[in-house]
Amino acid sequence: MPRRNPSATPSTAAACSSSRNGRPSPARPTRSLDRFLPEAQREDGVKLFLISRAKDNPAQFLFYELFRDEAAFKAHQESAHFKTWIAGEALPLLAKRERAQYALM
Repeated sequence: MPRRNPSATPSTAAACSSSRNGRPSPARPTRSLDRFLPEAQREDGVKLFLISRAKDNPAQFLFYELFRDEAAFKAHQESAHFKTWIAGEALPLLAKRERAQYALM
C-alpha cells in the first residue's frame, strides 16, 4: 500500500444525505442533478463526485464528494453551477439535509 506524503495538502471529502419533500414533481430534483453533476465532475479541484439515489426511497440522495483540498471545496460552493442547480433549485426542495466532512487518512 503506497504511503501518503505527509507534506502533501490533505484532501477533503464530504458526504451529504438529503431527502426531498413531497411538494414538487419527483422529476424536478433529478433534472437539476443531471445538469449539475457533469459540471461538478469537471471542476479542477474535484477528485471524485458521485450522486446516488436510494433504491428503496427515490426521494433520498447521497452525494459523495472528494476535493483536492479545502480551497477546492470552497471554490465548488462558489461555482455558478452549484449556486444555480443546488442552492437555487435542489436545496429548496429538501425536507432534510445532513452533511459531514472528512479528511482522508
